[in-house]
Amino acid sequence: MNPERIIGSSSNDQLLYFTSSSLTEGDEEVVYISDRTGHPNLFCRHLPSGADRQLTANSDGYLKSYVYFDGRPYAGFGKASVSLDPIRRIAYYLQGTELRAVSLSGEQHLLARLPEGQMTAFSHVSHDGRRICVPTTDARALDNDRPLPALRPDYDVDRRIQDEGLASYLHVFDTGTGEELDCVTVPRAWVTHVQFSPIDSSLILYNHEWPAECGIRRMWIWDGARHIPLRGEDPDASPRPRAREDWTCHEMWERDGSAVIYHGTYRDGPAYVGRVLADGTGTIEIALPEEWTQYGHFTVGRPGQLVTDGYYRDGNASPDRCGRWICEAIVDWTRGELAWRPLVTHGSSWKTQDEHPHPIFAHQPTAVYFTSDRDGRRAIYRIALD
Repeated sequence: MNPERIIGSSSNDQLLYFTSSSLTEGDEEVVYISDRTGHPNLFCRHLPSGADRQLTANSDGYLKSYVYFDGRPYAGFGKASVSLDPIRRIAYYLQGTELRAVSLSGEQHLLARLPEGQMTAFSHVSHDGRRICVPTTDARALDNDRPLPALRPDYDVDRRIQDEGLASYLHVFDTGTGEELDCVTVPRAWVTHVQFSPIDSSLILYNHEWPAECGIRRMWIWDGARHIPLRGEDPDASPRPRAREDWTCHEMWERDGSAVIYHGTYRDGPAYVGRVLADGTGTIEIALPEEWTQYGHFTVGRPGQLVTDGYYRDGNASPDRCGRWICEAIVDWTRGELAWRPLVTHGSSWKTQDEHPHPIFAHQPTAVYFTSDRDGRRAIYRIALD
């Protein structure tokens, strides 16, 4: 099966981060980030006609944030901040400390300003379009107001946060008025991913990034009153006890809001994919084959349907650390079974966050979209499903 390149030529073009859809509700428009102007900006492609519209006019580089540590402190386009409301066709993003909204027809307005002394990460708009959550962390955790060319192995963000009592914050804004509806303090944590439940905007899924004890500290729900951990130590968990030293990541809601999907690697065993209810109960984890160790992501389609850019091995003894294939995975959570359908080798270099394929399903899961620099520059590809 050959992927179709739908966006990309002489510029670098990429999908939004996988926690946000890049497609409008009818799958006719794709919102994406491109450097064709010399700086990162938002664009929209109408797929039936091929017409592009530039949505932002940034000329200040990109904002320092997770995972763009070498960006400009409090200035530039927030590549990690974009979240699309696919129903109302509005994209939300950060320009410096300003939270802005832009419709796909080009109308733009300033929604709110973020407090100084805080660094941002991946934002999310609620399914009803009425709220947006922007996570921030005390700037001291990321070396205050200085760019970081890279996080050195000896630069332990979580340790600094624990030792100095730093915190993260869940800023929730009204998308109509810009009023800050809530500012939830998450003590001693580096929050980088937030996601409203697709059926209840009072529930926010969030993480602790790169923590010690990742197996039990990674995934949380804020329900308006409590911070609820989603994965703890449980001697009765299947297929083996969950441990503090497990690695857990990339949590996201099922499309129907029934549960949270995640994946990772056991401390002394194979990789796994898991599912847990929003109250932290009903955990099911499925171990992958021992040799399937190549890093990747899982993204949801219909319940029981996933797409991934990692883990699957085709018998090639490649030493690559990251995955080579885009695969559809059908999950029977009751039986603890995964059926894999390899679709295509994506050919991405994985050299930076921007080259991560981050495959997503269309809203009607008849196609998969992903980013790859397989031809030398980042471009957006589509695979039709049967």
